[in-house]
Amino acid sequence: MPEQSDVKRDILPIHDRQHVGVTTYDAKDPATSFPPIEPLRPPEGAPNVLVILLDDAGFGSSSAFGGPCQTPTFERLAEQGLKYNRFHTTALCSPTRQALLTGRNHHAVGMGGITEIATSAPGYNSIRPKAAAPLAETLKLNGYSTAQFGKCHEVPVWETSPMGPFDGWPAGGGGFEHFYGFIGGETNQYAPALYENMVPVEPDRTPEEGYHFTEDMTDHAIDWIRQQKALMPEKPFFVYYAPGATHAPHHVPQEWSAKYKGKFDQGWDKLREETIARQKELGVIPEDAELTARPDEIPAWEDMPDDLKPILARQMEVYAGFMEHTDHHAGRLVDALAELELLDDTLVYVMIGDNGASAEGTPNGCFNELVVLNGAGGLETVEFMTSRIDDFGTPKAYNHYAVGWAHAMDTPYQWTKQVASHWGGTRNGAIVHWPNRIKAKGEIRTQFHHVIDVAATILDLAGLPEPTFVHGVQQMPLHGVSMAPSFDDAAAPERRETQYFEMFCNRGIYHQGWTAVTRHSIPWVLEEAPPLEADVWELYAPDDWTQARDIAEEQPEKLAELQRLFMLEAAKYNVFPLDDRRAERFNPDLAGRPQLTRGNSQLLFGGMRRLTENSVVAIKNKSHSVTAQIVVPEAGGQGVIISQGGAFGGFSVYMKDGKPAYCYNLFGLQRFTVSDEETVPGGEHQIRVEFEYDGGGLGKGGNASLYVDGSKVSEGRIDATVPMLFSADETTDLGSDSATPVTDDLALDELEFNGRIDWVEISIGDDAADSDHLISPEERLKVAMARQ
Repeated sequence: MPEQSDVKRDILPIHDRQHVGVTTYDAKDPATSFPPIEPLRPPEGAPNVLVILLDDAGFGSSSAFGGPCQTPTFERLAEQGLKYNRFHTTALCSPTRQALLTGRNHHAVGMGGITEIATSAPGYNSIRPKAAAPLAETLKLNGYSTAQFGKCHEVPVWETSPMGPFDGWPAGGGGFEHFYGFIGGETNQYAPALYENMVPVEPDRTPEEGYHFTEDMTDHAIDWIRQQKALMPEKPFFVYYAPGATHAPHHVPQEWSAKYKGKFDQGWDKLREETIARQKELGVIPEDAELTARPDEIPAWEDMPDDLKPILARQMEVYAGFMEHTDHHAGRLVDALAELELLDDTLVYVMIGDNGASAEGTPNGCFNELVVLNGAGGLETVEFMTSRIDDFGTPKAYNHYAVGWAHAMDTPYQWTKQVASHWGGTRNGAIVHWPNRIKAKGEIRTQFHHVIDVAATILDLAGLPEPTFVHGVQQMPLHGVSMAPSFDDAAAPERRETQYFEMFCNRGIYHQGWTAVTRHSIPWVLEEAPPLEADVWELYAPDDWTQARDIAEEQPEKLAELQRLFMLEAAKYNVFPLDDRRAERFNPDLAGRPQLTRGNSQLLFGGMRRLTENSVVAIKNKSHSVTAQIVVPEAGGQGVIISQGGAFGGFSVYMKDGKPAYCYNLFGLQRFTVSDEETVPGGEHQIRVEFEYDGGGLGKGGNASLYVDGSKVSEGRIDATVPMLFSADETTDLGSDSATPVTDDLALDELEFNGRIDWVEISIGDDAADSDHLISPEERLKVAMARQ
C-alpha cells in the first residue's frame, strides 16, 4: 500500500501497487527490501459518521422543532450543533432511503415508489443501477468500517427470499459489513422479522419479558461500535441507525404512552395552533409564517363523532410515547459514543423523518393497520375500537393514528406523507452535530437542502473524492451538494437552487425560492384519481414560508416557467412516465416486475422458513389447496405444519393433541377453525385443506374441507377472507410460526412441529382440484419438474 496521501481514490477498489525493485534470492540478503503493509485508511481527519433516520415523522412532531412529542436527545444534539429548517425528503420511505444512500435523485436510482409497487419503467423498477454505488460501499472501499441497524426497504421484492440474490441487501451489495434489522416497509416492534446480515434470527426474549425492537437494535449498535473501537481504534466507522419507529404499527410500552394521558384531548386543530406558536418561539420558522389551512379532505376535530374522540386522543398519546421512546434509545447510542470519548469527533446527522407524517391510517385511525391496507376499514367500528382502547400500542394491536394527527404532525405545512407537492410531505427537521468541526452551537440554518445532499457532505468532510469508477462501472455523478459551507456561515449562499418532487403524481418544483406544485392523489383514497390533465397547479412566492398563499392566477407567466422547469428536471431524472396506479401496481403481472412464483402450484419442503408473501404462490381471492406429507410421532402430533401471516391475518395448518386443524385468521378480528375430532396415529400421513372460494369479488368467503389421507374428516365455513396481503413482515414457515402466531389454539411452546415434514404443496385454480383429494408421488414429481 503506498503512502495514504498518494492513494488514488477516485477509482474503487483502490488498485494494488505492484512491487518495483530488486527481488533477492535469500530474504536474509541485506538488499532485500519491501515496503511495510499499511492497512487502508481514509485521509487523516476523516470523522466517524452516525446517520440517524426516523420513519414517518413530520416537521411538527419532535419537540426539537416545536412539536408535542418530547425528544430531549435531539434537543441536546441541536443545542450543541445546528438545526436545518429547510431540509427535504421525497415524501415516501424507499425513495428517501435510496436517495440518502446513493446521493442521487430517487427516480434516477429506480425508486419512484416503494419496492412493493415496482414496475418495469427505469424510474420505478426498484433496482439500484450499478452506476450508482452506495455511499457505504464508497466509504468501505476507502477504509471505513460500516454497519447498518434497523430498517431496510430498498430490496426488490423478488429478491427478499432466503435465496436472494443479495445485491440489494445492506450486507450483500449495499456496502455494509454488518446488518441487524428487518427487510421491508414495517415490522411488528414486539415480534420483528429479524435478519443478521442475510441470516434470519429470532428475538432473544418475548414482549412479556420486555422485548422491543428499538431497544434491541440499539443494543446491537452499541455492541458493534464498542467492538469496532476495541479492535480497530484508528479506523473510523459509518453507522446507519434507522429504527422502524415511528412508522405504524405504533408500538410502545405503556409507561411511555401514559406520559401523554390527556394531552391531546383538545384535538388536532388546536394542536396545530399550539405547535406553530412553539415553532415561532424556537425560531424554527419565521415570525410571519402562516399556519396553512386544513384541506377540506381532512375532517375538523369538531366534526368527529364524540364517541370516537377518546379513541383518537389515545392514538396520539401512543404515537407521542413512541417517538419519545425512540429518542430515548437514540440517546443511549449517543451516550455510548460519549462514554467511549468518540462523540466530539463523530459527525452525527439526525433526520426526523424520511417523509412527512403518515396519513395512511384513514380519517378514523385503526386498531389493525392491515385492515386499512386491505381496503376493509369499515370492519373496525367505533364500538370495536372502544372495546380495545387500552390495547392500543401493545402487542395485541397493530395500530395507526388518524389523518388529522398526521396533518398536525406536519405543522405548519399542508398535507402529509405521499404528497410530494407540498412541504407537509417533504420538509423534515434535520440536525447536524460535530463539536470538533462545527464551532456554531444551537444555531439554525435556513439554506434549502435535500436528502441527496447528505452523501456529498459526508464525502466532503471525510476528504474523499466522488468516485468515477466503482467495481469497473463508470458512475453517474452525485446529484447532491455538500452542506459543509453552511456549517460555520449562517449566510452562506444556497448551493441547491433547484429540486423537483414527485410521488404518486403529486409533483412540484422548487427554484430559487419559488415553488410550483400540484396535488394529484390522496394517501388514504384508493379510488382512481382524476386525469393528469385535470390537475390544478399552485404557485408560491419566496416570501411564503409555508405555501399558504397560492398566487397562480396573479402570476401565470411565472407558473408556466416553473412548469416547464419541472418537465425538464423530470425528464432528466427518469420521472416519466407518470404513474398514479395504486392497486394495480401491487400485481406483478400488471406492473411488469419479476416474481418468484409462477404457475398454479408450488412445492415447499420441511425446514423452509421466513418466506415473504412475494416468495409464495398467492392464494387470496381464489380456490386453493394446501397439502402436507408428514410423519407423525408415535406419541402424537403437535405444532404448526405450515403457516402464512400471523396474529393480524393469515392461515395455519397444524396439529393439536394429535388432531389436525386449519385456522383462517381474518385480521385478528375473527378466527375460523376447521378441525378433526379424531387423533392421527403415528407414521406417514397426508393432511390436506381444500378451500372453495365463493367468488364475486375480493375478500369473499368460502368453504374449507379438511382431509386426512384422502378422506374428508371435517368442513367449515369461512365468512370472509383477506383480499390483498396478510402482513408487511410476517412470513410463511414450515414446521413453525415465527413472529406472531396465526392461531391462538397453540401455546407459544407448542408451535414447533414435533414430527417430520417431507413437503407441502400449495395449489390454486385447476391444480387445486383433485378427484381423490390425495397427491401421489407422480403428481408431486410433475409439479417439481414444472418449476425447474
